[in-house]
Amino acid sequence: MSHAVTFSTISLAAAEKLADEALAHARLKGWKVAVVIADHAGVPVVVKRMDGVNAITGEIALDKAYTVAQLRRTTKALSERMTASADLTMGMANRPRLMAWQGGVPIVENGTVIGGIGVSGAAGHEDAECGEVALASLGLTSA
Repeated sequence: MSHAVTFSTISLAAAEKLADEALAHARLKGWKVAVVIADHAGVPVVVKRMDGVNAITGEIALDKAYTVAQLRRTTKALSERMTASADLTMGMANRPRLMAWQGGVPIVENGTVIGGIGVSGAAGHEDAECGEVALASLGLTSA
């Protein structure tokens, strides 16, 4: 009998490609962003910030990546769920690192969340677009 748990997580090579694709999309659109790719547990694997993007924007991207890796849903979905419940909103507000602003998307491969992408610096839907475009470039999804 084994006492171990097996899990899947994003590789460094894939994380680097995702970050580069997200940044390339932002550049194409004229947005200045920070991107964090986290593993299945929300631990950063790749952190990149475009020139001129402030440090707090990078911290927000980190929180978005952590949130989606932990909760296994987009930050947009979390925001929508919180809007429907005052109790949930109050409870989540007291949890450090959880972020309900758009721009966090889970990295899903074969139905398993293997990490999270957090993008910050543009409008929320634009941040999310960067993450989704990056996922599509590697044949991954957010659901």
